[in-house]
Amino acid sequence: MIAPHAPAAPSIVIRPPKGWAPLDLREFSGAHELLYFLVLRNLKLRYKQTALGAAWALLQPLLTMAVFTLVFGRLARLGSDGLPYPVFALAALVPWTYFANAFTQAGNSLVDQQQLLTKIYFPRLLLPLAAIIAGLVDFAIAFTLLLLVLAWYGIEPSIRLLAAPAFVLLAMASAFAPGVWLAALNVRYRDVRYVIPFLVQIWLFLTPVVYSSRLIPEQWRALYGLNPMAGVVDGFRWMISPVAPFPGAGLLVSVVAVAMLLTSGLYFFRRVERSFADVV
Repeated sequence: MIAPHAPAAPSIVIRPPKGWAPLDLREFSGAHELLYFLVLRNLKLRYKQTALGAAWALLQPLLTMAVFTLVFGRLARLGSDGLPYPVFALAALVPWTYFANAFTQAGNSLVDQQQLLTKIYFPRLLLPLAAIIAGLVDFAIAFTLLLLVLAWYGIEPSIRLLAAPAFVLLAMASAFAPGVWLAALNVRYRDVRYVIPFLVQIWLFLTPVVYSSRLIPEQWRALYGLNPMAGVVDGFRWMISPVAPFPGAGLLVSVVAVAMLLTSGLYFFRRVERSFADVV
């Protein structure tokens, strides 16, 4: 007697998601230890074999402030919204230096750590996110320098400083949103690595770092607010200046622009994420 055939074992077919691939927050919560070690690794690599180490977090904005004060404050005599020009410049350089470094490292994060992409699976967004978080250490050091310069010029901190976490969060999002876009593009097109420094230079002059945003004509303020760092810089100057107005409408435009850029960046990143290990 021939026994009947046993039923076939069920098979599981895994297909890539279509359309919007939602972020699995449970996956990210389970990878918090990996994120911690990635941040720590970024910090160690940043100042590896440097003579001054973390002192560069002070020297970079301090020396740039001195150059800007000489060129734009003394020679060009640009306005400083009632603040001493060194304070005016440093208040912008603190968030800008953080943004420029975090944005650059986030854009190169996947290519710089490609050995991780090809060996193990983990949420790929952790790499640009680790670059954004690691930069906060340098930011904290530079922000302390800003407080010391305020004390040197006799400017007393006001209750406005309580808004600092909100503007820091906006600076983080401003670096992370385009960083996600460029990190994904950099895997396939290595030209992006050379585009990023050029983009940072152009972005500097489109941001009111050396000049006041009041120089922008009123009819162009909304368009100018599409640059999220304009809202961040104006917000930092508002925090330390007793006379600067709150950057209301321009700040709102910056927040909306960041939200749109971040949403589209996450969508694009998730769409191409499954091919990173094959083309990196």
